[in-house]
Amino acid sequence: MVQKTKTAVQKTARPAPGNKGMKKTTGGKTAASSKKAQVLSSKKVFQGRVFSVFRDEVIEPGGHKNVREVIRHNGSVVILAVDESKNPRDPDVILERQYRHASGQFLLELPAGRVEPRESTLAAAKREMIEETGYRAKRWTLLAKYFASPGFLGEWMQIYLAREISLGEAQPEEDEKIEIVRMPLSQALALATANEIHDGKTLIGLMLYDRLRKDLR
Repeated sequence: MVQKTKTAVQKTARPAPGNKGMKKTTGGKTAASSKKAQVLSSKKVFQGRVFSVFRDEVIEPGGHKNVREVIRHNGSVVILAVDESKNPRDPDVILERQYRHASGQFLLELPAGRVEPRESTLAAAKREMIEETGYRAKRWTLLAKYFASPGFLGEWMQIYLAREISLGEAQPEEDEKIEIVRMPLSQALALATANEIHDGKTLIGLMLYDRLRKDLR
């Protein structure tokens, strides 16, 4: 029985067939995975108000020649604003409920918005929180940066934690009809677990904060 287990481990440790002869780089990455695609041509096929669409002809790191249609966006910030003053063990979080035409439904979300050209992400986070919710914060912490849907969307998002918040007057844009929803973190997590929150950035922000908050100072 011991011999069978040892053999299975040895087989698992062998390199995959497609990786033979491939050199390793730092961090466990292969040499091929550290390369970028070679762009042969790039054509803008659509320009919208907040994003553009490009059709790129590329040779990808594996050597394959492909045509990729990519949505380019300047990037976005997400704000997880929490009020720890009343109950530090279960702080209130600030959420929004608004209609999203692309999904065809009202969604419960963390406040978010795009980064303007030449604007820092922290400045964008502070601006968006004031515009959409009216809240200000004294303490800001960057929690994560991720790509929303990297198969075709170049947009990245940075999630900021905002603490020591105070309420002011919101300044929403004309097309923004936002309902502010304030609830304990435990309730928001329960909604996420019950599949009643369908927005990706909100799921990531809530669960990451819940995982890390004991270590945050």
